[in-house]
Amino acid sequence: MDSARALSDARPTPFWLEDPGRPAALPALVGGTTCDLLVVGGGYSGLWTALIAKERDPSLDVVLVEGKEVGWAASGRNGGFCAASLTHGFGNGLQRWPAELGHLERLGAANLDGIEATLGRYGIDAEWERTGEIDVATQPHQLDELHEVAEAVARHGLDVTVLDRDELRAQVDSPTFLGGIWDRDGVAMVHPAKLAWGLKEACLGQGVRIFEHTPANALSEHGSGMAVRTPYGQVFARRVALGTNAFPSLVKRVRPYIVPVYDYALMTEPLSAEQLAAIGWKGRQGLSDSANKFHYFRLSADNRILWGGYDAVYHYGGHVRNEYDQRPETFRTLAHNFFRCFPQLEGLRFTHAWGGAIDTCSRFSAFFDTAYRGRVAYAAGYTGLGVGATRFGAEVMLDLLEGTRTERTSLEMVRSKPLPFPPEPVRWAGIEITTRSLERADRTGGHRNLWLRTLDRLGLGFDS
Repeated sequence: MDSARALSDARPTPFWLEDPGRPAALPALVGGTTCDLLVVGGGYSGLWTALIAKERDPSLDVVLVEGKEVGWAASGRNGGFCAASLTHGFGNGLQRWPAELGHLERLGAANLDGIEATLGRYGIDAEWERTGEIDVATQPHQLDELHEVAEAVARHGLDVTVLDRDELRAQVDSPTFLGGIWDRDGVAMVHPAKLAWGLKEACLGQGVRIFEHTPANALSEHGSGMAVRTPYGQVFARRVALGTNAFPSLVKRVRPYIVPVYDYALMTEPLSAEQLAAIGWKGRQGLSDSANKFHYFRLSADNRILWGGYDAVYHYGGHVRNEYDQRPETFRTLAHNFFRCFPQLEGLRFTHAWGGAIDTCSRFSAFFDTAYRGRVAYAAGYTGLGVGATRFGAEVMLDLLEGTRTERTSLEMVRSKPLPFPPEPVRWAGIEITTRSLERADRTGGHRNLWLRTLDRLGLGFDS
């Protein structure tokens, strides 16, 4: 079957958001209200902030405003890989914060445990499966790179399982797989939208007031607190936490640090027992390949395959627009690469094809700070690994708003910022050159040209 035919019936909408359990939207804010803490953004970042704030102090009056519906953006359309890593992977953390990487890894593991405990405490059915993730080599040079990572991980007292070609194909069978490393405990698979909706319900149960279809249009000082203007009202708050991520920050000086890039995914129809047997995958791990332009893939609860990644598309000017959610040329590429990976699934159809914006920054992992003399806190730049790390970011924002020095706020990772991106048109040109250089590196055995080596030295780059 050619790629176009396999895609012919695919619905242009995120699979996860079509779940029949999707809750009804709550009413918009009309008029004015006051609160102790206002949270802007109804994705994971905002939801975790609101929930943890109430857990820390149940007497706190917390309001959350969301421009559309809770979980509709990145939190409801990602791949559902909930990772312990706070640093966008071990390698990125080792490059940027080697002295505190062990500490960051321990905090990340505790954060993932905390997410699992929260799901149990509030009875959130998010199809949680702590199956781990396998990083897969599909080219010989990637095998060497994976072994180097495994050795570095072992030196830090952490544990991964190295799989040769036959051991990997015994787990998941693809003729393109040459070997891999399996992090057995550091990644869970989750239904991303159900996680967001479950956190919404938990927030409401703790007394958080949530207003949907209520975009925050402007932020200003108001007496000893802050005011946030919305289309039909205004919120006066002592403190504000911003979880807007890929969308333009209400604190304008944050905007140069973030670029929105568009990531895309396909979902197949459910596999038959015979089709599933043809590829194995009894361990139900998440997988990703090790190319610069990589794919990530996993099984859903009803044995569909989510297949995403490869293209990370930046649009000139850094706009976030609904029309960017669909990109037929990327969907065709993804479908072609899917059947190259799993030729034994020839004839399988795709039921959904969608995209969405990721907030990326030059260090590929979140950064944090305050504004308006400590009355406003923000966390942004998760670069696609926010499913788990946003809970940690919520804790950091609350620590910063409380003005107390904690284990988290003492971290160099928290105290430092990435390099900002240059203004247009230099930004667009730099990202285009970087993207083409990464493609070339994939075709030339991983060789990084002068441009990429220069970015490595500067700590500035672009990643999906």
